[in-house]
Amino acid sequence: MNEDWNLISRTIVPLVDQQDFPVEALNESGLGDTTASLFFSPKAPTAGGWIWGVGPVFLLPTATQDVLGTEKWGLGPTAVALKQTGPWTVGMLANHIWSVGGNDSRNDISSTFLQPFLTYTTKTHTTFGTNTESTYDWKNKQWTVPLNASVSQLFKIGTQMLQAQVGARYWAMHPTMARRAGA
Repeated sequence: MNEDWNLISRTIVPLVDQQDFPVEALNESGLGDTTASLFFSPKAPTAGGWIWGVGPVFLLPTATQDVLGTEKWGLGPTAVALKQTGPWTVGMLANHIWSVGGNDSRNDISSTFLQPFLTYTTKTHTTFGTNTESTYDWKNKQWTVPLNASVSQLFKIGTQMLQAQVGARYWAMHPTMARRAGA
């Protein structure tokens, strides 16, 4: 934005494949709802070495099938803080989304997302990571808590930097209808 501030965008467009539900109508594949975040962040870390950002988060009803999305527009605050010490990165991403419009026949949204993370990057650019992508649904008073572990490798093809990643997921807590599956 200027000499002192960055504007960072983070957009998640999920590809969803949900199968093996007891109710056949829930077995669908396609795009889910988009979550777009904007973070206003100082260019320089704090005196303690922390990097942080705050801003708005938007929920956009982009699902290609009714069962893959909320059919709601949403808005709320988001924040991120992280610290890099040598090969270690530790931090937390959080947001809260309330529905502000959309299909009146669908449930309203009030959800908190918490993503603490810890990574270690080797000198060969291999990164080992762990995090959760926990969500609390305030309307239904229910947690969804997947525990994630991943390994990724940064590499170059020509001038293009790429990253390949594999991971595993364990569902520590999930709604009754949620499928336990690997990531």
